[in-house]
Amino acid sequence: MSIERVLWEQDATGLGELVHRGEIAPQELVDAAIARAEATRPDINAIATPLYDDARARAKTIDRTLPLAGVPFALKDLGLGIKGVPIHGGSRIPPFTADFNSVMVERYLAAGLIPIATSTSPEHGLKLMTESACFGITRNPWNTSHTTGGSSGGSAALVAAGVVPAAHASDGGGSIRVPSACSGLVGLKTSRGRVPLTPLVSESWYGMVVDHAVSRSVRDTALLLDLTHGADPLSPYAARAPKGFFAAAAARDPGKLSLAVYRKSPLGLLISAETLQALDTGVALAREGGHTVEEIDLPFIGRDFIADFCKTVASAVAGTMRAEAQRIGRPVTGDVERATRVLGRLGEMLSAGEVYEGVQRLNATARQLIEETARYDAVLMPIIAHPPLACGSMDPKGADEVIENLLDKLHLTSLLKVKALFGQLMDKSLWFTHWPAIQNVSGQPSIALPVHVTADGLPLGIQAAGRPGDEETLLSFAAQMEKLSGWLQRRAPLKVPG
Repeated sequence: MSIERVLWEQDATGLGELVHRGEIAPQELVDAAIARAEATRPDINAIATPLYDDARARAKTIDRTLPLAGVPFALKDLGLGIKGVPIHGGSRIPPFTADFNSVMVERYLAAGLIPIATSTSPEHGLKLMTESACFGITRNPWNTSHTTGGSSGGSAALVAAGVVPAAHASDGGGSIRVPSACSGLVGLKTSRGRVPLTPLVSESWYGMVVDHAVSRSVRDTALLLDLTHGADPLSPYAARAPKGFFAAAAARDPGKLSLAVYRKSPLGLLISAETLQALDTGVALAREGGHTVEEIDLPFIGRDFIADFCKTVASAVAGTMRAEAQRIGRPVTGDVERATRVLGRLGEMLSAGEVYEGVQRLNATARQLIEETARYDAVLMPIIAHPPLACGSMDPKGADEVIENLLDKLHLTSLLKVKALFGQLMDKSLWFTHWPAIQNVSGQPSIALPVHVTADGLPLGIQAAGRPGDEETLLSFAAQMEKLSGWLQRRAPLKVPG
């Protein structure tokens, strides 16, 4: 069997075991991953910066006793410091090049992973489709006319295309789970404080952003978490310590769980029949696994909740634009895309007091959510309201231009009009996905489960949200769902290696 075929068929854990047994060399894996990256690059466009020379050099000297020695990996082009590597954040703003590695990068390297590239993201991670003026459109290996989701869409595309078995990803409003749902992958949004973002930032988007990975298998998701979790001295908080190893949790039977299912749209927007079918598939698998499933409502999770979330994001974008302007010594309004510019302008129109008040409301609602769902081991709900969209379809009516024109006519005191614009922006930006921001606000872990394939052959995953700090139960449940659904045998039909 060719090395390329081994890379295609094995997950990261399996590749690491082959290296440990001496059946394959790190150099062979890295060369195969680079060849696969170049072969698929015209089709999926998922690489921001190739790191081929450094990867080959690292493969020659890697300690083969490390847990994932020689396993090819990708790092998202957003939110990380990678020594000597430009980070664009999907933007035409001149990139930031760090003289240090982020803590997560150091932990990946210490595990033996070999980054072969940085992966594409939309500008500053703000869209749920990975499309940018800087890098163009990243496409889904299952069907290249469709999106791989965002904002970790480049990482998801590289994993789904068989370039790497797993890749770094981040999630501030669904950016791990949406690409996983679109690409047939496992994607765990970790508990707040589980993994550090330091030293580049201590927290991002008021603590709503977390880092982890997208992968093919639950056991890879669990092992990567074992190898990277834990606060460092700059972390503002830490998640509850696990009872044992996450990999051990993924390897054991979950027992009989008490599950809930939430079907409604918190925005009151359309949910496709395919999305509800995917949710029904997940519920049926859960019942097949011996679990009880109860239908619930969450009436306090509605449009006001999502609007407060959007305002915190807008204020964070405004602050980021200020910081970027200071970094490069000039305004950045001409460098950024209209959607980013509009969100930043709305953020500038919010008072600090209004943003703080909104954060307090979000925290109060999160406490209510956690209390009212505490009796359940997990809550099943959708991730995306529609199957993976056609590329370029998120803003077909030019809503960004309409909102920017309205902003040009507003006075700073027109707060009612600003609130109305947030409603327009919310419906424009989130009609594809209504649910993931809930767990970013609450800090709960939530895992994408690739349980369904549409009639058109596109993946459509759902999520299971757990108690704060309890990734172990989610991983055990997800591993069982993996076995019942058979998703490990599925591969995107994109140039299968010989």
